[in-house]
Amino acid sequence: MPTATPRDSKTTRPRLPEWLRSNLPSGNALAVYNRTNSAVETGALHTVCEEARCPNIHDCWSRGTATFMVAGKSCTRGCRFCSVETLKSPPPPEAEEPERLADAVERMGLKYVVITVVDRDDLSDGGAGHYRACIDAVERRVPGIGIELLGSDLRGDLEALRTLLEGIPLSVFAHNVECVPRIEKQVRDPRASFDQSLAILRESKRLRPDLLTKSSLMVGLGETDEEITEAMRLLRGADVDLLTLGQYLTPGRPNERFLPVDRYVPPTTFDGWADEARAMGFKAVASGPMVRSSFRAGVLVEAARSGRPVEELLAIDNEPKVVTLG
Repeated sequence: MPTATPRDSKTTRPRLPEWLRSNLPSGNALAVYNRTNSAVETGALHTVCEEARCPNIHDCWSRGTATFMVAGKSCTRGCRFCSVETLKSPPPPEAEEPERLADAVERMGLKYVVITVVDRDDLSDGGAGHYRACIDAVERRVPGIGIELLGSDLRGDLEALRTLLEGIPLSVFAHNVECVPRIEKQVRDPRASFDQSLAILRESKRLRPDLLTKSSLMVGLGETDEEITEAMRLLRGADVDLLTLGQYLTPGRPNERFLPVDRYVPPTTFDGWADEARAMGFKAVASGPMVRSSFRAGVLVEAARSGRPVEELLAIDNEPKVVTLG
């Protein structure tokens, strides 16, 4: 059964629990936050941190990490958990964006980069060509850098996926299933589905068995604990290596677009799912209320390669500098 959540007596919304409260940066952390903000503005780059109203923006930016969107700031899909602007026909991707992105990565001295994308259903290849151009530009500018792509489902076009992944200098290919299958029609854009996402993940591993594959699940959208366990089994059955689980938080006032939070799941439940996922064979798992799909991405990869627990590496807090571009 779903985990019970206390509710405010004056509203039907669950009360925000203490474990979801965060502090603003100060001192040196604030100085790093300001430098990250300056780098984003100077590079004229869009960030998912801002567009998607990520609750970790202060924590990540104060560590010198940020999440940049490529292929524009507008998505062709309208999922009900996301605040990124939706347009049927966004402006074409900017030809200069790959080099601007590479310049920002070089200037920030990054060792590991996560590049995320908006869906571009309006483009014949689903945006694969532009996504690849961004990755290639970063590798040319900073040879040997670790690169993670958090990609779209490319409308299920496996040929476009092959064109994207063949020979590309990646460490991780990630694609998020977002929620359990039963509630996908209420949560995701009609053009997305758990099965289509699973097919992309399965094919990416077939095309590039050398790559780590990764996916993410949100909780608090109306699923049960048992459905989370089953979704993890399905992901592991598609040979997904890395998994993140986090609490869904409404990006704006619940309305016809944004879904309300169904429940706030306590940290102990996330810990239990992490144990289950590791027992299933996932190489590394990040599971917690504030975890997002690119949460400490470099740490997750290090954990998968070294066999050390993610929690141990997070405690050391000396993971490679990471910028999530997407």
